[in-house]
Amino acid sequence: MSLIKRNENWLPSVFDDMFRTDWLGGTTNVNSIGTSIPAVNIQETEDSFNVHVAAPGKSKEDFNIELDNDVLTISSEDKKEKESTEENGRFTRKEFSYSTFKRAFSLPESVDSSKISASYKNGVLEIALPKKEEAKVQAKRMIEIA
Repeated sequence: MSLIKRNENWLPSVFDDMFRTDWLGGTTNVNSIGTSIPAVNIQETEDSFNVHVAAPGKSKEDFNIELDNDVLTISSEDKKEKESTEENGRFTRKEFSYSTFKRAFSLPESVDSSKISASYKNGVLEIALPKKEEAKVQAKRMIEIA
């Protein structure tokens, strides 16, 4: 939720902020017309956070993944053109589509940013965010009294 000054009708803005912010600090641009925002699952394990982005029909070259000041940004831009001609050659038509998305996530301090990796398989972009050694769950041990 952002800390910006609200006008008299502040209640809808508070709800908008709440539903646009992910638990890992990600934001979605729900008011953009013509923007397709893929579903994202974030799973935490003992060793890492795993981000899964549903993006069928794309290739790994379609994605841009950037890390800047502990903000992970995932974006994609897709432009398609199709040309068709009638048999007699008098009519030509071009059809095009354009889609784009951008998701940004603020990474917790526990992520080891030097070991982030990504893969794309079966329509799902997977990003592994390994935890730093000190952030992993440590095994239980007995401490002797001196």
